[in-house]
Amino acid sequence: MSRLFRLFASLTAVSLLVAGCSQPPQSAETEAQPQTAQPTPEAEPTPSEEPPELIGGGTEIFPERRFIALYGHPEYAELGSLGEQGPQEAAERVIELAEMYEAHADEDIIPAFEIIATMASAAPGEDGNYSAVADRAALEAYVDAAEEHDIYVVLDLQPGHADFLTQAKLFEDLLTRPNVGLALDPEWRLAPGQVHMQQIGSVSAVEINETTEWLAELTAEHDLPQKLVILHQFRLSMIRGREQVNTDHPELAVVLHADGHGTPEQKMDTWRALKQDLPDNMYMAWKNFFRQDQPMFAPKDTFEIEPKPWFVSYQ
Repeated sequence: MSRLFRLFASLTAVSLLVAGCSQPPQSAETEAQPQTAQPTPEAEPTPSEEPPELIGGGTEIFPERRFIALYGHPEYAELGSLGEQGPQEAAERVIELAEMYEAHADEDIIPAFEIIATMASAAPGEDGNYSAVADRAALEAYVDAAEEHDIYVVLDLQPGHADFLTQAKLFEDLLTRPNVGLALDPEWRLAPGQVHMQQIGSVSAVEINETTEWLAELTAEHDLPQKLVILHQFRLSMIRGREQVNTDHPELAVVLHADGHGTPEQKMDTWRALKQDLPDNMYMAWKNFFRQDQPMFAPKDTFEIEPKPWFVSYQ
C-alpha cells in the first residue's frame, strides 16, 4: 500500500540594486603653476566571487556525504514528521536524528528536509490538476530555517494531472539556492481520467528527462553545485522505462528512493526488487516510517542495508 494512502483520506477536507567625486574649483594662482604629471595608480583587481558550495564544502553530492531527512508538508502534520513542529524545531530534530547516524558511516552525515511543495489533492482545484501548491510563506519558512542551520532541502512534487516540469518551474527561485534539490513522486502523477486514491500514478522516463534537463541547465546557468534529484518508487510500474532515465548530467546526482513500509521482510522485498537493473550512476535511498513500519529500522540497521542508503528520510 502507498505510504500516503492512509494519510490522504484524513486530508481530503483540508485540501478542499560611481558616484564621481566633485573636484574643488582651482584658484588663479593654482592654475598658473606648472602641473607635474603624476603616475596613474594601477587599479586594484576586483576580487572574484567564489562560486557557492554544498554544505560541508565542495560541489559534488557524492561520495563524501550521506543525508538524513525529515519528510512532510509545511502545513499538515498528518503528512509526515517534518510538519509535526515548526521550522526551527524541525531543524533541531533532524540535526539530532542525523547525529545518530554518524557512528555508522565514514562519510559526512548531512541533515535534510524533504518538503512536499505540491500536494496531491482530493479535489481538482481551479486548474483541474488535483494538486495543491503549498503556501509560499510556510514553505519558505522551512527553507530559510534549513539554510540557517546548514540543512539540505529537497522540494517534493506531487503533480496530479500537471507534469513535473511545469511544477518544478514554479520553484525556480528556490532551486537557484545552492542547497536545494528536487524530488519527483510518480505515485501522484495521474494519467487522463485518473483520480487519486483510485489508481497509483506513474511517469515516463521521457518526462523525468525533460525535467532533469531543465534543472541541469538551471544549475549550470547559475554556477551552482551539483543538485540532488530524488525519484520516488515502490512499484516497478511507477517509472515507465526506468532504464532510459538520463543519469549522465554532471550537474545532478540522481537517487532512487524506495518508499515501501510495513514489516522488515516487506520492506526488504521492495528494496531487492527496486535495485535490480538499476541504471548506472543512480544511487539508492531508503525511508523509515515512524508509525507504519513494524518495527522501524534503527540507524544501525538502516545503514547495514546493502547497498548502504545514501539518503534516508523519516516520515
